[in-house]
Amino acid sequence: MDEPVEAVLFDVDGTLCEYRRSGAELLAAAFEHEGVEPFFRVKAYYDRFEKFAAHHDGIDDLRAACFAAIAADRGRDRAIRHALAGHYAAARDHGEVRYLPDAREAIDALADEHRLGVVTNGRPSTQKPKLAALGLTDAFGTVVYAGHDVAPKPDPTPFHRALDDMGTRPERTVHVGNSLDADVAGAHAAGLRSVWVPDDAGAVEMEGPDDERADYVLDSLEELTTPPWQ
Repeated sequence: MDEPVEAVLFDVDGTLCEYRRSGAELLAAAFEHEGVEPFFRVKAYYDRFEKFAAHHDGIDDLRAACFAAIAADRGRDRAIRHALAGHYAAARDHGEVRYLPDAREAIDALADEHRLGVVTNGRPSTQKPKLAALGLTDAFGTVVYAGHDVAPKPDPTPFHRALDDMGTRPERTVHVGNSLDADVAGAHAAGLRSVWVPDDAGAVEMEGPDDERADYVLDSLEELTTPPWQ
C-alpha cells in the first residue's frame, strides 16, 4: 500500500501559469521587427531548451544559444540571430503571467492538509517575478530553482533538495507537472509519485518505459481539489 501523501511539489511554467503573451507571439513580433520572413517556429526553440539549459547561466544567454543553433542549421548569419534574440528578450516580461485554469484553487485546497513546494527549471530572475505576480511568494515551504541551485529536471537532485528543505520523504511526496520528460521522469528518478497534467486536455498518456508513465494523469488541476491519492 502507498504511504499517505504529506507534501506536494509543483512545476511552474505550463503547470501553474502561462505568459500573457505567448512565445509564438514574441517570436513573430521579433521577425516582423527585423523585416525577416520567419524561418523557424517557437517550438524549435522550446525543443532545444532543455539540451542547452545545463550549459548557460541566464535565460537570455540560453535563448541566444538556441536561436544561434537554429539559425546555423538554416544557413542564417550571426547578425540576424542576435537581433531576433535581443528583440525577444526585450519584449519578454516575466511578471506578465496568468494562472492556468483551477491552479489557484488546487493550491488552496491542497494547502489545508499538505506541505507545498516548487521545483521549477529556471533562474530566480525569471521565476520569482512569476510567483510574485500570482501572489504566491509566501505560498510554498521551498522553491528550488533547478538549473541554477542544482541540476535541471529530470535530474533527481532538485527533488532531493526540496525534500530536504521540507523535511519529508520521497514516498510521502508527489510532484505535479506538465512534462513527461522533465516532471514525470524526474520525480520517478527521485522516488516520488508523479501527477501529470498534459498541456492538451484529454491527452492520452504516452506508451514508454515505466519511468515515463505518470502515477496519476489529470485532465485539469481541478481534480487536485479532491486529490487522486486519497
